Amino acid sequence: MSAETAGLDASALVRELVRRPTVSGSATAQRDCMGLVTEVLRERAPHLDVRAGRDPDQPWTLLRTPTDPGRPQLLLACHVDTVPVTDPAAWQRDPFDADVEDGRVWGRGASDMKAGLVAAAAALAATDPEVPVALLLTSDEEIGSKGAAAAAGAVAEQSIGAVVVPEATGNQVVLGHKGALWLAVRTAGRAAHGSTPERGHNAVLDLVAVLSRAPGALPLGSHAFLGSETWNCGIVSGGTVPNVVPDRAEAVIDMRTVTDGAELLAWWRAQPEVADVEVRVDLPPVGTPADDPWVAALPAPVLPTPATYFTDASVLGQVVGNAPIVVWGPGTPAVMHAVDEYAELGELEEAATLLTGVAARWPR
Repeated sequence: MSAETAGLDASALVRELVRRPTVSGSATAQRDCMGLVTEVLRERAPHLDVRAGRDPDQPWTLLRTPTDPGRPQLLLACHVDTVPVTDPAAWQRDPFDADVEDGRVWGRGASDMKAGLVAAAAALAATDPEVPVALLLTSDEEIGSKGAAAAAGAVAEQSIGAVVVPEATGNQVVLGHKGALWLAVRTAGRAAHGSTPERGHNAVLDLVAVLSRAPGALPLGSHAFLGSETWNCGIVSGGTVPNVVPDRAEAVIDMRTVTDGAELLAWWRAQPEVADVEVRVDLPPVGTPADDPWVAALPAPVLPTPATYFTDASVLGQVVGNAPIVVWGPGTPAVMHAVDEYAELGELEEAATLLTGVAARWPR
């Protein structure tokens, strides 16, 4: 069954979603997006149960067929937020016009992950009311899966048999990804006049010393499937004006982990120049065995490598027991977060058909 036979126009819906800016942190815009998807689905499947989060800053919505919650459900998990457009003038098309050209819908969020969201919505709309399938819509995935964390309690109350996160994989099945540990590393100094630096202590130079040491000293681990851990210094700040010795400095570090990250955190905290380390994001890695019977039966090739990005699976994996989790959806990973982002409409239709078929055959 295709998205069209389910009564859901996938192309029109993905264009409508791309036209709506839903940048991480914009709770109202993300809630409105969830409301639109819910409205579209309830028009086609009025039997769906709907549960929404009550936190005004961290919206989420769970839609499910009205079966016994004790029956193992197939959970489709999608975030509605996107990264911002930092320079619209660099785009060949307006990033929120959702132009269709060359078989693609162009715009911010097309691949990451509004095409995947529409494919999942089409599958749920076409699912028999007696088949236990659910769709979770989350906010603020791009800044640490905050919406998934807010919804985790509601998901934990369900019996989940398998999870599909339809992020951009070109419709190939991906079995996991690294975790993410984001740290704000701070140094402290003593302010003084810039003409007498010997009377102060320069926090920026302390931070530079730590960052210079990190490449050769960080205890980065590796994993046979997930690969090697990485680190990136994404933000550096410190000082106020040139003629004052800075008394504070901060670097925000993004580490992609294959373990719980405890050893990496301990390294930063142990450096003599470091005054404080704040954990901003702490998401575990995800991995599902390729020989899982449900995974082996999926109608798509399984990639031998993990996703390069993290997903809400890091949070959901902690509340769904031993349920297999795959990342599997339409979109091109190379254009995620990039200028001139797009999604192939053919991939979107294929994904809708594939997910609809998997849902129809659930639980096996």
